[in-house]
Amino acid sequence: MVVINTFEEYQAHLGKEIGISNWHTIDQEQINKFADATLDHQWIHTDQEKAKREGPFNGTIAHGYLTLALIPYLWKQIADVRNIKMEINYGIECFKFGQPVLVDSEVQLKAKLNSIANLRGVTKVVIEATLIIKGQQKPAYTGNVVFLYHFND
Repeated sequence: MVVINTFEEYQAHLGKEIGISNWHTIDQEQINKFADATLDHQWIHTDQEKAKREGPFNGTIAHGYLTLALIPYLWKQIADVRNIKMEINYGIECFKFGQPVLVDSEVQLKAKLNSIANLRGVTKVVIEATLIIKGQQKPAYTGNVVFLYHFND
């Protein structure tokens, strides 16, 4: 895990891979809870029997937005940004889904610092996020997440 305490420490990673998270298994329970939270109960996600019988993946798949929602959790395994008053999830840009994440797949996040800017005391970073699926060559997605950090003086 990378520890970052200042703008300058963050900036030292510009253009570099910051790290890779631990593996996380997306199981049916997590998929079902996400479906309940978002009211998205499409059968390809929640109906195991129908998905096995009629679906193209021989089972259920995780919601694409579930895999995106894992970014903050997995990011915290890569970088420990300290000495901050506040951190804000500011945006997501240019995400492309490469392939679905099948139930019980293991995923991990790879993060690279694409840009960093000091906006009158607020640090804006753009992290290239790639979700890797264990045993697959093609990632689940690649795109940019934008965070704002208010470092302590």
